[in-house]
Amino acid sequence: MRILLHPLNPGPLDSLNPIYIMKIKLKNILFALLLILIPTSPLYGATVNVLKVNGIVNPVMAEFIKKELAYAYVKKVDAVIIELDTPGGLDLAMRDIIKDIMASEIPVVVYVSPSGARAASAGVFITISAHVAAMTPGTNIGAAHPVSIGTGQKMDETMVKKVENDAVAYIKGIAAKRGRDTKWVEKAVRKSASITAEEALKLKVIDLISPNLDQLLSQINGRKVETITGTKALNTKGAKVFYREMDWRLRVLDTISNPNVAYILMMIGLAGLYFEFSNPGAILPGVMGAISLILAFYSFQTLPVNYAGLLLIIFAIILFVAEIKITSYGVLSLGGIISLTLGSIMLFDAPVPYLRVSLSVLLPTVILISMFFIFAVGLAVKARLSKPISGVEGLIGSEGIAETALEPEGKVFIHGEIWNAVSDGTVKKGDRVRVKAVEGLKVSVEKTEI
Repeated sequence: MRILLHPLNPGPLDSLNPIYIMKIKLKNILFALLLILIPTSPLYGATVNVLKVNGIVNPVMAEFIKKELAYAYVKKVDAVIIELDTPGGLDLAMRDIIKDIMASEIPVVVYVSPSGARAASAGVFITISAHVAAMTPGTNIGAAHPVSIGTGQKMDETMVKKVENDAVAYIKGIAAKRGRDTKWVEKAVRKSASITAEEALKLKVIDLISPNLDQLLSQINGRKVETITGTKALNTKGAKVFYREMDWRLRVLDTISNPNVAYILMMIGLAGLYFEFSNPGAILPGVMGAISLILAFYSFQTLPVNYAGLLLIIFAIILFVAEIKITSYGVLSLGGIISLTLGSIMLFDAPVPYLRVSLSVLLPTVILISMFFIFAVGLAVKARLSKPISGVEGLIGSEGIAETALEPEGKVFIHGEIWNAVSDGTVKKGDRVRVKAVEGLKVSVEKTEI
């Protein structure tokens, strides 16, 4: 009888040996300890994810940060650092970002960087909400007064006060929770106060100043922060840094959310649809126009669109089309250009420049679109007023040669065809004739002099 010997399947004699039993128990204990220690072993080390967040605070930025914080939680990273540089942005997107930061189990560090960057307007709220707020020398923070955008009209004094008080209460609540100065953040909202990194540190608006990321990781190492699940000590010294970027979908959405790009897409879309409707069957202009308009309408969801400006642009297109049907000697085209220009200026209703169309983009676009429509209208008018060259109408005024003598009837050769003809006078064979009228299948001609 054969017996298979195995460490976990001892032979008949080994199973009774106390020394052998102790060895097996010791191995099991060491194995269990190894399983416990592996996740925190120095072999793996600390990990930090860095998110570079630049530009306007919009829904795309909010979605990016939300996804990355969820990813950091799954991967159990030690901290997420948001390198921030923003002039501000939309209130709803800002609040979404802050809610995600406040609810994060992973410590979030907002680092206003690089030198020359700023955390303005909505950026102030986001910086204050971080578990650790840091800035690079040469950066600034502030100017957080709320402004009305996209309403087409100014808010009355009562509404302005309500919005301002709401923003003050919101940022003071965040600052108090993070242990930061509540007096200055109120001043940033009410009086649009702005300060340097050094002043922010002195006023306890931020936690520290750091010239670079490596030093920042060293400075925050061991710092205790209060997350939604309790107090955590940051483990970042010598951490492995992973830079996380937007995927291609978010990059595309972020690009078209720029007011300049959205404006150009809308104009291309309108021009494409106009060309398709005026030349049915062209297909390509219609497809490109429809795609451009859909992308533009997506952008309008994230931008302060003034619908009066949008209606003026549409009215301009109507005037250009009407020029084809109505002889206005250029009056309708001039009205279309004026309407297009005013509509473009009014399209995005925002007091801040980063949410408006740049003049360097607006003026060339208006000129090009106006020239396109004027050229297209000119071709249509020219085609409408030009003499017909085919059909019955195309025969009138045409010249040909008498195939036979006309006394007064005979045959003539015109446009490569032989026609029955009648003449008021005598026409000899070979004489040149001109068509005066067309009566059914017979033409009336007259003799012409060479």
